[in-house]
Amino acid sequence: MLLLCLLAALEIPRLAVPVTIDGNLSEWKERAFHDGVWDVYRVEKSDWYDPRINRLTRHSVEPSPSDDFSARYYTAWDDRYLYLGAEVVDNVNDVEDPAHEPKRWYFKDAICWFVEIPRDTVNERFGEGDHAFCFVADARRPPYAAWHRSGTKVQSYREEPLEAAEWALKRGRNGDFTLEAKVDLQRLTGVTPRLGDTWGLSLVHTDPDGGDYGGHLILYGKGDDDNTWGLARLVAERAPVERRPD
Repeated sequence: MLLLCLLAALEIPRLAVPVTIDGNLSEWKERAFHDGVWDVYRVEKSDWYDPRINRLTRHSVEPSPSDDFSARYYTAWDDRYLYLGAEVVDNVNDVEDPAHEPKRWYFKDAICWFVEIPRDTVNERFGEGDHAFCFVADARRPPYAAWHRSGTKVQSYREEPLEAAEWALKRGRNGDFTLEAKVDLQRLTGVTPRLGDTWGLSLVHTDPDGGDYGGHLILYGKGDDDNTWGLARLVAERAPVERRPD
């Protein structure tokens, strides 16, 4: 926990360009926070790695972990919205759950951003200020495919559809997909994002491939305890990487 707190904050840039939520990230991904492609081998070398929860399942004939799935994740903000994106390479699209409940996004291919707004030093498992914005990689877009988990002063693990969001999913070959979303933080939380704000941030990507409970990659944290989540600081606009002329 202390090690996580000492790590440099993730710098989440403000967006000053219009964004159309259509599953195409091209107008904003170069201006967003991302830190490269993640797979299980990279997570294995991270400070928050725990093999009990950071793992892949092997169901039937599975490829090597490097060919199973990998992704690049994007995050940005403006004065009202949190922008979320992912470009995913996956061998299988698995969105079926034999014991389906709307809240069981983690039994399906899904990506979930865990955010503590604002960051505090209290150990909580979905206490006040904790939110999870979860998206199932289901092109049919059922009502439960965009899900919100949150906590209040009196209730932990409050589960409900994520209605204060726009999102789009574009499928590729096999299980590949691009996810794009914007969450209306003012409407959902009453928070207006401000330059310099510090939040907690973690990310969970589930990939069951037919296995019970599935595999998970967890980034910037060690589970539901928000005091293990990474620090995220809201920073000013970022210009795309400059390309030199020939």
